[in-house]
Amino acid sequence: MAVPPFSIVADDTSEAQAALAELNARYASVPAAQAGCVVALGGDGFMLETLRSTLRRDVAVYGMNRGSVGFLMNEYEPEGLADRLEAAQRVDIHPLLMQARTVDGRTVEAVAINEVSLLRETHQTAKLRILIDDVERLVELACDGALVATPAGSTAYNLSAQGPIVPIGARLLALTPISAFRPRRWRGALLPDKATVTFEILEPAKRPVSAVADSTEVRGVAAVTVRQAADMSLSLLFDPEHNLEERILREQFLP
Repeated sequence: MAVPPFSIVADDTSEAQAALAELNARYASVPAAQAGCVVALGGDGFMLETLRSTLRRDVAVYGMNRGSVGFLMNEYEPEGLADRLEAAQRVDIHPLLMQARTVDGRTVEAVAINEVSLLRETHQTAKLRILIDDVERLVELACDGALVATPAGSTAYNLSAQGPIVPIGARLLALTPISAFRPRRWRGALLPDKATVTFEILEPAKRPVSAVADSTEVRGVAAVTVRQAADMSLSLLFDPEHNLEERILREQFLP
């Protein structure tokens, strides 16, 4: 692809700021509002922040790892940035839209790129009723929580909770319990990406639950609805030899 005007942004860590200074000394960048591409320096958390800033804008994000894991990032190399951007492969993903209703009647909406998770707030086990497209599928799940993950987020918290890795091109969402107590053997489900998942919190006063859309937390929820935000699209750029589809496939064969 032809290289559009690009902006370089960085996390506030010393490593990311040093990389920002190095790249600014080598390349001419433009303000973020004028950019057709954003080069993000940091870790996966900063990549998620950068992607959220591009919602409803036709801007692709090319990350270079100056953090820890860097699953969504390319390797950092100051040389040949323009050539790498030109050769990069584009992956478009849809985030999730969470609508949470609290016990005091508030409604909060938030967007999640990786996952929406429900988590117990106290020592009391959470109890959740789960509906898919308004059809009851689980009368009561006693657990530490549950989550709905996108394919891009399936290798994050979802994988740590023993959820399935979902190929990036699969039109699926992962519904995964977190430390399920009853039913003990329920391991979750793979759902069509058009499905709407509703969690109803049972005994919310005794067993309070919070809902988290990536980094946005809503405490004391009574019900949470999660669906794909089909009208929102986010674009990531990857070096051909380290594309996201290959990374997700490789992750399934790690020891």
